[in-house]
Amino acid sequence: MLVFLLVVSVISAQPPWGGTGGGKKGPTIKGRIAGTVIDSISGQPVEFATLVLIKSADGKQQDGGITESDGSFKIIEVENGKYDLNISFLGYEPKVLEGLETTLEKPDLDLGTIYILPTGVNLEEVTVTGQAALVENRIDKLVYNAEKDASTVGGDAADVLRNVPLLSVDLDGNVSLRGSSNIQILINGRPSTLFGSNPADALKTIPANQIKTVEVITTPTAKYDGEGSSGIINIITKKRNAEGFTGSVNTSIGTRQNNGGVNLNWVRGRFGLNGGANSFWSWRREGSIDFLREEQEGETILSTFIQGGPNSSQVLGFNGNFGAFYDFNAYNSINSSIRFNGFNNWRDGTTNGRIAPNTGDIVDFVRSNDNASVRNGYDWTVDYKRTYPKSEREFSVAFQLSTTNSDQENVTDQDGSELRYEEDIRNFNDGINSEYTLQADYVHPFPGGTKLETGLKTVIRRINSDYETLTRETNTVMFTPIPFLTDNFLYDQDVYAGYVSLNWKLSKSIGLITGARYEHTTIRGAYRELEQEPFTQQYGNILPSIILNKQFKNFSNAKASYSRRIQRPSLFFINPFTQISDPNNLVFGNPTLDPEVVDQYELSYNTFVKGVAINAAVYYRQTTDIIESFVQIEPASEVSSTSYLNIGVNNSVGVNLFTSVNIKEIGSFRLGFNIFTYNAESTVDSIDLSRSTVIWNGNIGANINLPRDWKFDLFGFARSPQQTLQGENPSFWLYGMGLRKQFNKRFSLGIRAIEPFNERKSFPSEIQGENFYQRSNFSIPFRSIGFSISYNFGELDFSGNRRGRRSKINNDDQKGGGNDNF
Repeated sequence: MLVFLLVVSVISAQPPWGGTGGGKKGPTIKGRIAGTVIDSISGQPVEFATLVLIKSADGKQQDGGITESDGSFKIIEVENGKYDLNISFLGYEPKVLEGLETTLEKPDLDLGTIYILPTGVNLEEVTVTGQAALVENRIDKLVYNAEKDASTVGGDAADVLRNVPLLSVDLDGNVSLRGSSNIQILINGRPSTLFGSNPADALKTIPANQIKTVEVITTPTAKYDGEGSSGIINIITKKRNAEGFTGSVNTSIGTRQNNGGVNLNWVRGRFGLNGGANSFWSWRREGSIDFLREEQEGETILSTFIQGGPNSSQVLGFNGNFGAFYDFNAYNSINSSIRFNGFNNWRDGTTNGRIAPNTGDIVDFVRSNDNASVRNGYDWTVDYKRTYPKSEREFSVAFQLSTTNSDQENVTDQDGSELRYEEDIRNFNDGINSEYTLQADYVHPFPGGTKLETGLKTVIRRINSDYETLTRETNTVMFTPIPFLTDNFLYDQDVYAGYVSLNWKLSKSIGLITGARYEHTTIRGAYRELEQEPFTQQYGNILPSIILNKQFKNFSNAKASYSRRIQRPSLFFINPFTQISDPNNLVFGNPTLDPEVVDQYELSYNTFVKGVAINAAVYYRQTTDIIESFVQIEPASEVSSTSYLNIGVNNSVGVNLFTSVNIKEIGSFRLGFNIFTYNAESTVDSIDLSRSTVIWNGNIGANINLPRDWKFDLFGFARSPQQTLQGENPSFWLYGMGLRKQFNKRFSLGIRAIEPFNERKSFPSEIQGENFYQRSNFSIPFRSIGFSISYNFGELDFSGNRRGRRSKINNDDQKGGGNDNF
């Protein structure tokens, strides 16, 4: 005790500065601030209220936290000083406790009971029932509430997108917006490398009952990647960030397709986990195809080639996700998620063919095919976000790693009356597409309603395509490789981008968004085996955009916009692998493609009058270096080569109209229509080509409320033939209906029918070149009837703090591929 008192007296006697100089020194101690937050009306504790501790001297945030289930809180490791404590929670008036002070003598501060006042007082119990509209017209996008549409129950994402205004989806699931396939499909704001290989297949892996909404953005601003002429489609899946543990299981069984899945969510305070897995599979579907090609020289037919026969196909797919988030405090959070998916497709068939040249030497053959395609991959994303008190300032940084493996195997056995039809073929392709993305974004508000958005982004793409083709004489043992069809192709694409965008509030009713984006692209390609020089390419693009919006009364607004975008070809278009499932029709990519550059002008008007929503727009779009498939035939070969070329310029003028009507207690009805021109010109192999035509598509739908909480939905969709410089691909139309019953908050049952009065559908196409005419027609069973069951479990507390956790990364700069009816 005497020694302790002596030490204390010596310390107390020390001067404020040490004997050798230096900074100010003295005793310090950290304490804590505690208390309990109570509802001033009910007297009940307020759970998960947000606490922010701010230094009184400079207004900087010192610490924070949330209240426990009993309303208590404790902020520890608090340095001595004066503070203000901000307390806030949804449904309560914010409360600020000023002038709190912790000292050396009293480092701990117990605030006792703190009462906060609800923003409203219930005089009596009131029940409010409402339902979101199926389609919402917002200033910057169109939102389709897929979870309100029973007609898609038991289907997949392609079925959902067929009901979305402005979109067109063909039989294979290839999506276009206002007639252009230059779109990027995102999942919860994130890209996926799986969409780079074949978006149509990727959409089939997402069950319809996991989709909450679909957002369509026709005029992206400078902060978005250069995604092409049409815009962005963002599929939002169902997520629950409420407090507690929840889950759901669902399954759908039908005559064509089946699916099942489970999803789990757990949130406790500032930490949360979510995950799920879903799969789908189809029964084997029997189809048939007929094909005719005539080689010509002027008006003379040199040779006629016909083939056809039955085929069958089957698919199996899956997807899953796992994510976690943690809020360090009210202004700093981290979020990480991984999403994996896959798609397997099997197709086999027997083809009988005949080649009849005008010389009279007829060749007959029989070919059997067994083809398999397997795609799988994952996207892992980590985001950090920093917000600021009482401000729209925001800083975020994100990293994403995406990888997709794509394997194809074509097995062809032949028997014919000519040597080339007396050999068997094995055709393989193993591809890996990897992407590494780093992105930083900053938002800064200014007085007067002006807001600055700026950021930097880097995307590193590494593509490896290992392909091999082997042949043997029929019924012999040894296969030997074909050298010029066997190699390993390496393709690198690096994109460095920066953008600046300004949001101006010119008046109470007029807003302006203007900005520009610069993107620099470097490309390198090389073959490991072929004696071919590596190639390089680099280019820079300035992409300006401007949107002027005028708001009127009754939720009406008019918008004028201009944007320039760039569309780089994805792996689907550049892969040099030659597909030989049909030796008479070869298909391969073109690694030397240039990007498409698009200038689009648009004028639109939206209004809402007495339950009727109207969206109308007129637009002009000029696409240079447009990418299209192109068929060529060497004279007297009977073999066509289909690849992709920058065919030239396409000038398109279009008008689209969408309207929806809500009738109280009955339901809603909708109608959409889009008409535009195709006007392309090109010179290929010194031959001038041009084509002009008009293309249209439209959809109708209705959601009808029935007694006892039954809901009946129906929809119809039609599209004119898709055009290319050489001809047209099949038109497409579809109709369906669904019935759904929500028995309670946990259990629902649905039934869905697609084309109930048409067992099969046929899809003809027709193209013509300088020296050939070609048409084909394939037919498949189409009538589909299915049942679905969904069950939810767990308990939710929606009083928790729900914060946006969508990634900032949107890799939407590549032109996606599709089946193109090959």
